Amino acid sequence: MRNPISVKQEFLKKWIQGLKAYNGTKKEMSIMERKKAIKLSADVAMASTRNSKTTYWSHALIANASEDDNNKFIVTHILGDDDSERIKKASIMRLAMSQKSFRSKKILKKSCSISRKTKQMAPRIGLARCMARRLVKKRTQVLKTLVPGGEYMDNDMSLIKETLDYILSLRVQVDVMRHLANATDQLSRTKT
Repeated sequence: MRNPISVKQEFLKKWIQGLKAYNGTKKEMSIMERKKAIKLSADVAMASTRNSKTTYWSHALIANASEDDNNKFIVTHILGDDDSERIKKASIMRLAMSQKSFRSKKILKKSCSISRKTKQMAPRIGLARCMARRLVKKRTQVLKTLVPGGEYMDNDMSLIKETLDYILSLRVQVDVMRHLANATDQLSRTKT
């Protein structure tokens, strides 16, 4: 695990790069456009500070940001030309491969459910176990929608690891933004 201070510094550097690039393309921005620019540059900067070879969520964030032509410029500006092309190609391949396995799992589940229906109803212990599994499955589906790229993850353990990594990255993002807001607030107080 890298030093949190160096991760915060790298994130801040890349985030400012993205904001400068976005500001250079548009001089007049509405509040919503400014909010979108801050979020987009923060997401891409955070995804680029992580080891993008190992995390699905960073691939998914960069792939989603690269879909829009206006955002491609920001992504290439933050990542650099070589890295952005490599990561975009890898993320497209990874998402395509995971979609194939997702379809295969659906077919397998349907065939297994047909054989289960022919068996007798389970006793109460089996019913409680079945309800617990359903609850875990529902919570897992919710978690998959919260983590970028989570819907393509098959393994629950990898989903948990990705979620924890994503939470740590969001914490870094919030810490940097909080420090920036505090510094801006103190600067405005000293001027008045």
